[in-house]
Amino acid sequence: MDTRDQLIDSTRELLWERGYVGTSPKAIQQHAGAGQGSMYHHFSGKRELALEAVQRSADELLAAAEAQLRTPGTAVERITAYLRREREVLRGCPIGRLTQDPGIVADPELRAPVDETLTRLRARLAEVLDEGRATGELPAGLDTTALAATVVAVLQGGYVLARAANAPEPFDQAVSGILSLLTAF
Repeated sequence: MDTRDQLIDSTRELLWERGYVGTSPKAIQQHAGAGQGSMYHHFSGKRELALEAVQRSADELLAAAEAQLRTPGTAVERITAYLRREREVLRGCPIGRLTQDPGIVADPELRAPVDETLTRLRARLAEVLDEGRATGELPAGLDTTALAATVVAVLQGGYVLARAANAPEPFDQAVSGILSLLTAF
C-alpha cells in the first residue's frame, strides 16, 4: 500500500472512530505513519483527504450491499442476507455516523457522498423489493420506495440503539423486527 492509500485508509478509520471534527491532520499522519510533507504532497489538506476517505467508505459500503443483494434467492431472502451480514455493530455504520458530524453536515461537498450513498442504497433496496412485488412474493400495492427507506432507517437506528446500550442485541432486535414485517407479507 502506498502512502496515499495509507493516508486515505487511516482517515477512514479515524473518521469512523472520531468523526471529522475529532480527526486532526496530525492524528492522520501518525496513524498512517506518514509525515506532514507526504500528506500535503498527495492532498491539499484535511478536507480533500476526508472527501477521498468518505468516498472510499461509501464505495465499500455499496459494494458490500450489492454483494448480498445480487445473490440468488427471493427478494426477502436477499434483503435478509444483507441485513444479517457480519458488521461491526458497536462501531456503527461508517457512513451513517457521519450524518451526526457537524463538520460533515455543514459542508455540502463532504455531505454529498454520504447522502448519495444512502440514496443509492435505498434505491437498490427498492429495486429488490420491486422484483419481489413483480414475482408476487410481495403485495402489488406495496410502496417499495417507502419500505426501502424504512429498511435503511431501521438499520441505522439499530446501530444507534446498539451503541447506546454498548451491546449488539438492540441492533439484532431491530433487524429481526423489520424482517418479521417483511416475511409477514
